Amino acid sequence: MNPKSLFTAAVFAVGSCAPVYSQQEIKVGKALQISIKGVPAEEQAKIDGQYSVKENGYIEMPHIGSVRAAGLRAGDLASNIQSAYRTQGIYRTPTIQVFSNAEGSGVDKPVVTIGGYVRAPGPKEFTQGLTLWQAIQAAGGANEFGSVKRVTLFRNGSGKRYDVSQPQFMSIPLEPGDTIEIPQKTILGQ
Repeated sequence: MNPKSLFTAAVFAVGSCAPVYSQQEIKVGKALQISIKGVPAEEQAKIDGQYSVKENGYIEMPHIGSVRAAGLRAGDLASNIQSAYRTQGIYRTPTIQVFSNAEGSGVDKPVVTIGGYVRAPGPKEFTQGLTLWQAIQAAGGANEFGSVKRVTLFRNGSGKRYDVSQPQFMSIPLEPGDTIEIPQKTILGQ
């Protein structure tokens, strides 16, 4: 192979590594797989996962809340999420990738997303009557670094903190699309 052909092949190979986004518009009820790069691993664990587009056309993203998804293409949604994280000063150089599930299909099962210091972060199937404690347990529970004393539940663009070690907060009912963040223990172990 001559040097020019080798260079062309290398450029093509590098270019083919870039994410290829669907050109179809995202619809309500669609399942989206979202991943982030360019942030610390513990932050990546909070963001990476499956998100369902709610009836209002929005998804709930950790730290930034509601983001319009319906009517956008995957690449546009990725740009909007990146911009929101940068503008709000949460991450300096995030790279977001958005992939939708099989074309034409909607969400087979609603999910809640659990991130942070749990043994198995990510989306977990939502079932009627699912509680905050049950969802955390479905993610394997808090790991040795995680604290259930300051759990944040994100819903409809806002977050609320709970001490899930207290019985009255264990039975908080969840809704499809909720995001739960288990923080790192403090120096005092809480």
